[in-house]
Amino acid sequence: MSNDKSISRRALLKGSLALTAGLTASRALAEKTITPSQVEGPFYPIKPQTDRDLDLTQIQGHESAAKGEAIWVTGKVLDENGEPLANAVVDVWQANAAGRYAHPGDTNSAPLDPDFQGWGIVNTDESGQYRFKTIKPGAYGVSGSWSRPPHIHFKVSKRGFFELTTQMYFANEALNNTDGILNNVPEPGRSSLIVDFVQHNEFDAPVGQFDIILRKV
Repeated sequence: MSNDKSISRRALLKGSLALTAGLTASRALAEKTITPSQVEGPFYPIKPQTDRDLDLTQIQGHESAAKGEAIWVTGKVLDENGEPLANAVVDVWQANAAGRYAHPGDTNSAPLDPDFQGWGIVNTDESGQYRFKTIKPGAYGVSGSWSRPPHIHFKVSKRGFFELTTQMYFANEALNNTDGILNNVPEPGRSSLIVDFVQHNEFDAPVGQFDIILRKV
């Protein structure tokens, strides 16, 4: 990646840091709902990669960006009282825009995207905030009658709290209504996993807020 691209990328990411506070609070934060856990799934990354930063749309050293619709995911990690948790580790991974994971166990015939990072690890700041840029993942078939809706996997950890593995879903997806994993979660927890993405004039792509509430050990 050229120096100009690196500088532009750093400026974009730095400029986004102050914007989370201006977004509408999520349902989880408003109701203080402990974020429900979900299965990790079979495709947690096992292939080593040096670039695991908060921009999954651009791999260091690649001229081309990832295929698909770019989005920003932002939010806060909080305790059960709504207090922010600084320096929590937010580990995210997902399928590419075609619905395929960069994992040797994924036998999906959809194409891989060599320009999609697919996996990132970020830490929350002193206000409990995190953010990352990625692409909207594609849906993919599991069986003849079941297709998983677009979703992003999260694993969140902080000393003194139970580690949480969960999944974030996208609002207004028809496949949400038939997904056994999502619909196995009772309300109000289920709704806290579904995020609406909106345009924001300070971001270069639609942004959604996913607040995560951890339970103390």
